[in-house]
Amino acid sequence: QVQLAESGGGLVQAGGSLRLSCAASGLTFSSYAMGWFRQAPGKDRECIAVINWSGDNTYYADSVKGRFTISRDNAKKTVFLQMDSLKPGDTAVYYCAAPKDSFLFTVVPGSYGYWGQGTQVTVSS
Repeated sequence: QVQLAESGGGLVQAGGSLRLSCAASGLTFSSYAMGWFRQAPGKDRECIAVINWSGDNTYYADSVKGRFTISRDNAKKTVFLQMDSLKPGDTAVYYCAAPKDSFLFTVVPGSYGYWGQGTQVTVSS
């Protein structure tokens, strides 16, 4: 049974930083790309960052490029999202996810089959 558990969310002032973590179990972690998504109230779920299975290829949405960094530690089966220069518009529930298939690098939410429970990030102005 695949389980993804996010941590690290919270309340931060604009301009501040947070680091999200997502611990995975039940899958061969080093064979899966991992993605971070977010969903704000009334908006669709948005793919903001993806990292491939070996960590040498990444994708960032334009909305977070230059401010957020995705990384992974395959030995610890954990993926991270370092969020700097946070803005009120970054307020959302943040989810980590793994694709349905191994060795699949994708930004399409429908291609992801495993999701964490989400962690709230609130950025105050």
